[in-house]
Amino acid sequence: MRGRTRLVAAGLATAAITAGLVPAQARAVGKRPAIEWTACAEDGFPAGTRCGTIDVPLDWAHPDGRTTTLRIARLQAADPAHRIGGVLHIPGGPGNSGIEDIKQAAGDLAGIRERFDLIAYDPRNTGLAAKLPESCAQPAVPALTEPRDRAEYDAQAGAIAAAMRRCRAEDRSGLYGKLDSVSVARDMDAIRAALGERRLSFMANSAGGVPAAAYLRLFPEHVRAMYLDGVINQTAGWANQSLLGYRGLEHEFERFTAWCAATPACALHGEDAGKVWRDLTARADRSPLPVTSQRFGRGKLTGSSLRWFGFAPDPGPGDSRWLAFAEAVDKARLGDGSGFADVALGNVAIWTMPLLLGMTCGDDRGYHGYEEYVRVRREARRISPNFGGADPDALGCAGWPLPVANPSRPLPVRGLPPLLGAGTWGDFAWTDSLVRRVPGSVSIRYEGPGHALYLSGNRCAIRHATRYLTDLALPLPGTVCLPGD
Repeated sequence: MRGRTRLVAAGLATAAITAGLVPAQARAVGKRPAIEWTACAEDGFPAGTRCGTIDVPLDWAHPDGRTTTLRIARLQAADPAHRIGGVLHIPGGPGNSGIEDIKQAAGDLAGIRERFDLIAYDPRNTGLAAKLPESCAQPAVPALTEPRDRAEYDAQAGAIAAAMRRCRAEDRSGLYGKLDSVSVARDMDAIRAALGERRLSFMANSAGGVPAAAYLRLFPEHVRAMYLDGVINQTAGWANQSLLGYRGLEHEFERFTAWCAATPACALHGEDAGKVWRDLTARADRSPLPVTSQRFGRGKLTGSSLRWFGFAPDPGPGDSRWLAFAEAVDKARLGDGSGFADVALGNVAIWTMPLLLGMTCGDDRGYHGYEEYVRVRREARRISPNFGGADPDALGCAGWPLPVANPSRPLPVRGLPPLLGAGTWGDFAWTDSLVRRVPGSVSIRYEGPGHALYLSGNRCAIRHATRYLTDLALPLPGTVCLPGD
């Protein structure tokens, strides 16, 4: 789950304002004007990129009310005579800019662009920090914790709920409470209509899988093909996804301990690295370790904060992240928690910000009461002795004070085309749990770490995605991509 928190932080850091409010406009429901394409004003776009905007209802329950503006970018097909249609990229985060994604990845997606227009957009939650009041970015509580009893659970959820209500009351944009993935999926279909396409093909990654699934549910007749890369399967319930995540994380930690045992440079070499880690987190559960971060001030490292945010599943270039993790563990057991201070203190604050929670809680991300919290935490600890516990996302959303706009429920598959999924050591299980729901679909597994393969330039995954999107041809079940393929 660690990759998810970093992606969210990246989305929060996006500075571009991409959804300004405009007065209500008279328009026929279900019809959208054509997009007026102009040269993109910013630098860094691939040659030939054109930009435009579209106005969509702020509240799709009131389509003739206030609107919000979405930015769109298009790279036209390199072979227009054999153009098949458009491929819409659905970014992750949540809060990432799809336009920035395509700026960076367009070169790697040249094979897809040969016969497709590449379409990117900035969802309504992109650059949200610039659109909501400053108070929405303030943590609701000093640090997210795992409650020890019902009273602590209710108190933490209540404090977060109160902060969300204040944020919504101060929000003049009207966006807060309208950031759920059903709204985003309807925005996507408005883009499709404005492009003049009867059907689109789609590429989604990470948290973009939630609006992708909402689109599959709402508009199956408009889906030609969909490639899902390292996505969260919201339709199966967040609790089930967190348990899948813990299983994957446990396997990745086993890889770390085996690496450390074989690597003299590892600071825990010659010891049982797993036991050292478990002893450290158990001690921090009993007596949190005081630390000071230059970015986040003073705080305490709890066992929960270490388990949630301390470990880097991806070893990094030259195993740099695993070397740093082992060194941080070695120092922390001697009382110096500085190696974990920034990541742990930063994340336990971020996960109680109304700004962040407003992007996901409407998608049924929270615990449904104290009893579910206890049950899921117990099961997580059984599955993952090194990391299992409460899910920080679900703890933050436990206080969601508004109706859940996008409840988790099985995905109807009638009328859907076969899907293609792809995932790494850390996210394959999530993706496959969604993709396998649709008959005839296939997921490919990358035997390595990472996240969002097509945005990372993974040649094997892109090759399979290009063939699938172009010819609607799926690889054989069980197909594996190896490093270097």
